[in-house]
Order: sequence, then C-alpha cells, then structure tokens
Amino acid sequence: MRDRPRAVFFGTPAFAATVLRRLLAPDSPVEVVAAVTQPDKPTGRSQVLTAPPVKRLALEHGLRVLQPPSLRRPAAASALARLRPELGIVAAYGKILPPEVLDLAPLGYLNVHASLLPRWRGAWPVGAAILAGDTETGVSIMKLDPGMDTGPVLAERREPIRPDDTTGSLEARLASLGAALLCEVLPGYLAGTIVPQAQDDRAATYSHPVRKADGLLDWTKPAADLERQVRAMQPWPGAFTTWDGKQLRVLRSHVAGEGEAAIPPEAPPGLVVPAGRRAAVVSGRGTALVLDEVQLEGRAPVPIASFLNGYRTFIGSRLGREPAPPAPGDTRAPG
Repeated sequence: MRDRPRAVFFGTPAFAATVLRRLLAPDSPVEVVAAVTQPDKPTGRSQVLTAPPVKRLALEHGLRVLQPPSLRRPAAASALARLRPELGIVAAYGKILPPEVLDLAPLGYLNVHASLLPRWRGAWPVGAAILAGDTETGVSIMKLDPGMDTGPVLAERREPIRPDDTTGSLEARLASLGAALLCEVLPGYLAGTIVPQAQDDRAATYSHPVRKADGLLDWTKPAADLERQVRAMQPWPGAFTTWDGKQLRVLRSHVAGEGEAAIPPEAPPGLVVPAGRRAAVVSGRGTALVLDEVQLEGRAPVPIASFLNGYRTFIGSRLGREPAPPAPGDTRAPG
C-alpha cells in the first residue's frame, strides 16, 4: 500500500480547524506534517495576544506550526521547502498563496472553500450569501491556482441556508461538510481518477473582507435587508446602531408581520415604535424591524422586553442619529 502523501495545511480560524481536525484522524488519506497559520493577534478589550484556532489545535496534536508574517518572504518558502510537502491543503488561510509556494508541492494544493464556486469567491463567502438573501450555499473543493478562488473544482456539496442562520452557525455546518467532502475526494484525486472542472468566470461573484463598519445598520433600508445584515454580522463584527449617544448592538431580530408594529403615518426611519411586548424600528419602504435581543454599550445582552423595562424612554426615540464610528482598520476573513 502506498504511503500517505506528506501534506502541509494552511488555515487560520475555527472553520479551518474543523478541516484540520478531520485530516489528523487515524483514517486520514494524508499525513499532515505541519500547519501554516496567521500570526497571533491581540484580542478583546485587554488586547491579549491570542493564538488562532488552527495553531491551538496543531499544538495539541504535537504538529509543527509556522506563522510567517508573509509567505512572499524567501525565508517562508525555504522553511516550507524543508518540509518536503507533496500536497498542500488550504482552508480559510486568509492570504493568497504566491507562486513560489504553490510550486513546492508536486501534487498541487486543494482548497476547501465555503461557497458553490464561482459564486462568492473571496474572503467572506458565508456572510455574503446570507446578506444577499441566498437560500442555498455549500462547499467546493478546488485546486488552487495563482488567482482569487479561480482554480478548477473537484467536487461540491450543497447546503440550505436556514431562516435563522448566522454566519457563525452556517460556517460551522459548512466546515464539517467541507472536511468530510475533502476526505471523500482525496483518494480519487491522488489516484488521478478525479479531473477538476474549470469554473465559469462569467458567473463569478466576489465577497470582500468584512469590516467593523459593515455592521452599522442603515434604517432607510427595508427591514428584510436589515434582518439579514443582523444575521450575517454574527458573530463578528455584530450589527449595531446608536441610541442616546451609545452603541446599541442588535443581536437578534425579525421582520415585523402585518399589524405587529404600530407605525405612525410619515414615521421617519429609525423611529422606535411598540410591537407588543417588544420594540420595532421603522425601516425603509414602510417596513419595520422587530428587535428580539439587544446589547447596550457596556452592558450584557438582554431580551428586548427586559431592555424596555430598564429604559422606558426607548420607545419613541430615534436610532442612528449620533455617529458612532468603530475602531478603525480592523477586518476579518471567514471564521
């Protein structure tokens, strides 16, 4: 029986850790010899330097970890070359692999991508699908080329987007789906019986890295758009507005049904109106978004009914009138 090929894994967030965990199982079709991941980053209010999920998992398994600031530096390519990889596997690494790295593995590089390519190439495919109102997404196993998710596809598996899905919940399912699909197709790929199929570039759509500012709710938009935004921004960066000079996060919401919210005539966007025991916010095109769970700056998350008990002036106020710019310069890839 042929030895399992030596594989180097590239990935960073929880999505990638799920894939790596499957590849480290005893029945894995490859031998993972190292994990390449992004450098540790400061997180939270205290800005504690924190290792990414892939690094934590790799160290638990005694796996060698590389965290080069850039794969374009000669030292990074040299370190990878010394590992003698036959195959590379990528899942949400966060950077495009340069040609000098792609040339190192004779069997090429396979990528687990959280969309049905060519739809939603790029850094934020799961959130982009929710935000756009897609009813279905999936995972694709793709052979990497120098482009942005432009390589030929070996296999794909579809997954419905549920009405209550957040980016976090959907990513978790897609990670498990992608890990299983990768291990299904690897034997055929290594044997040469699976031929990757070129993507239709004319049908391509792109997702961009999500920024903190993308969570800001614009109350002139229809409530259906805002409801999807709330779900797409979970768990990061979160959807938010401003109230009484503070940031107010909207954690869960739904579009007001007929007669659910008391919208006065000519009510401006952002006006908070009663909705039974809840509150709703007047939105674009005569719609309203019912708030189910919120979090005021400096406070814990609470159901909206509890929030209303503590803040009696909330009904009748108008949200989003004070600018609350988030911390600059922070973006995130999937996971």
